[in-house]
Amino acid sequence: MTGKATTAGKTPAANKTGAAASAPSGRTASIFRETLETKVRVDIDLDGTGKGEISTGIGFFDHMLKLFACHSGFDLKIKCEGDTYVDGHHTVEDVGIVLGKAINAALGNKVGIARYADKQIPMDESLAEVAVDISGRAFTVFNADLSGKGEHFDYELVEEFFRALANAACITLHINLKYGKNEHHKAECIFKAFARTMRDAVAIVNDRLPSSKGTLGTP
Repeated sequence: MTGKATTAGKTPAANKTGAAASAPSGRTASIFRETLETKVRVDIDLDGTGKGEISTGIGFFDHMLKLFACHSGFDLKIKCEGDTYVDGHHTVEDVGIVLGKAINAALGNKVGIARYADKQIPMDESLAEVAVDISGRAFTVFNADLSGKGEHFDYELVEEFFRALANAACITLHINLKYGKNEHHKAECIFKAFARTMRDAVAIVNDRLPSSKGTLGTP
């Protein structure tokens, strides 16, 4: 297994007035990970325009990741070659791992970020609530009944994806599906709520590190 990251998560310029600082240039990362089961590359720009170039070999998963890019505002390229002839588990989990590592790397020293955010997002009859703390501590609470199996996707893998991502990104993540019936809608509102929550959590709001400890687990 190999892994390589390039990042330029720069510190925001000093702001003596205490006003919100503009986003630093170069909050980007590129991560490559190879195992006997998958080859995954993720390129991310936290200050992008929501462009998503996704190819995982699983159409529904590609759709969810494109939604994530669009609604987070992150520019995201994901390429995965996985053993989907077995099933989708390795691909979905490993993409979560590499995307999480890329988010953590792109955040750099985390100075100036909002850190906390939460959102409720509907999708027709479904409603999801997501809360995030970019804490440097990996923890996931996943309260959602996603047990159906579509023709091309096992919906149970949604939980595996988010647990892998939160662990690799070193974030605290709470996902609560308030209600819903259609499995596609339930998964989609979770991904959209996560996207909007991350957009707010990584936003640059000042020039300070939001931690009384003086650290957010900076890599």
